[in-house]
Amino acid sequence: MYNLRVSEQVELFLRSLPPGPKHALKEAIGRLAKQRGDLKALETNLSGYWRLRVGRYRVLFAYEKPMTIVCVHAGERSLIYEVFGAMVREHLEQAPDPDENGETNKN
Repeated sequence: MYNLRVSEQVELFLRSLPPGPKHALKEAIGRLAKQRGDLKALETNLSGYWRLRVGRYRVLFAYEKPMTIVCVHAGERSLIYEVFGAMVREHLEQAPDPDENGETNKN
C-alpha cells in the first residue's frame, strides 16, 4: 500500500466543489493508495505523471520513493492538462542547468 500526499492546490480544489463531486474525488484519491481507480500514465511533456479520472474531474499525480503517491493537481478535464502542462513548462524553464561536473548553474 502506498502513502498519499496531497498538494495545497488539490485540497483547495476539493474544498471548492459541491458535496457530491467532493465526496467522489476524496474516495477515489483514497483508493489510490491501493492503486485502484481509472488510472493512466501521461505522455509527451507530462510523462512521469499519471491521471486519475473521476467523472469530468482529473487528479494528476506522481509516484515518489519510498512507496508514496503525490497528488499534485486537480481540476476539470476541459482545462487541467493545459494548465498543468503550462506549470510544468514554466518550472522547467526556471530550473538551473547542470554543468559537465554535475553542478547546477543558473542561466
